[in-house]
Amino acid sequence: MDRLNAMRVFVTVVDLGSQSAAADHLDLSRPVVSRYLAELEAWVGARLLHRTTRKLSLTAAGNETLPRCRQMLELSEDMQAAVGSAGDTPRGLLRISVSTSFGQSQLAAAVTDYVRLNPGVTIDLQMLDRTVNLVDERIDLAIRTSRELDPSLIARQLTVCRSVLCASPAYLREHPAPRRVDDLSQHNCLTHSYFGKSLWHFTCDGEELSVPVQGNISANEASTLLSATLSGAGVSLLPSYQAGVHVQRGDLVRLLPDAEPRVMNIYAVYASRKHMPAALRSMLDFLAQRFTPEPAWDNGL
Repeated sequence: MDRLNAMRVFVTVVDLGSQSAAADHLDLSRPVVSRYLAELEAWVGARLLHRTTRKLSLTAAGNETLPRCRQMLELSEDMQAAVGSAGDTPRGLLRISVSTSFGQSQLAAAVTDYVRLNPGVTIDLQMLDRTVNLVDERIDLAIRTSRELDPSLIARQLTVCRSVLCASPAYLREHPAPRRVDDLSQHNCLTHSYFGKSLWHFTCDGEELSVPVQGNISANEASTLLSATLSGAGVSLLPSYQAGVHVQRGDLVRLLPDAEPRVMNIYAVYASRKHMPAALRSMLDFLAQRFTPEPAWDNGL
């Protein structure tokens, strides 16, 4: 737990009289505010606030804790002021969560370029094919792919995630290539456990179409599906940031180019806009500049 931020949240809730007002003031999501309060209470070992639907009030422990939290925050501000402009230099550890496929194919190279420009920053990349809790798992930045992100999250869109319907030349030598979307139901389709497990979505001539699919291999991350597709196991719907280079080299064949798979977005998700470390702020700016709305990996597709 970031105890200093938890204290800041607690003081702001008391000063403004509600968790929602504190969330708006601190540019935090409301679940993050609640989690900070709960974890501060767990650390102190006592309940700090009486919570009702109408108002918040301090407990006896809260009355004892509040002035000490204010004192700690003042000391922190004095320390930052004493350090001066050196605080603007990116430095320290950044823990970043990212899917295995995007991490291996795109983010690892981006991080390498970033630390070359910012040698005072250390990166801990967590390749996790699940949604992480930023506060619980001490993650500074999570890269997430989604069609509709939870509006309670604080996020910055980095780029788009398009998909490529493809198969290997070896597979297509044994199975006739689909001529229309409905033909996919006759193929061995390799599916992602979380995205389009049994139904794939396309846009054809402005019309949205969905087709049920099935196959003998599914996986919870795209890198495994890519390996299986390259080995000739079947037809896959793979992210273009990963499959594009294989299509351009001829290792994979793009199928039904007139059928556009559903597009998702890639976001950088973080806990707060205020009191943001220089390293996190500079990393966000770096990634937003690198991963543009029309990403380079889509060129030639």
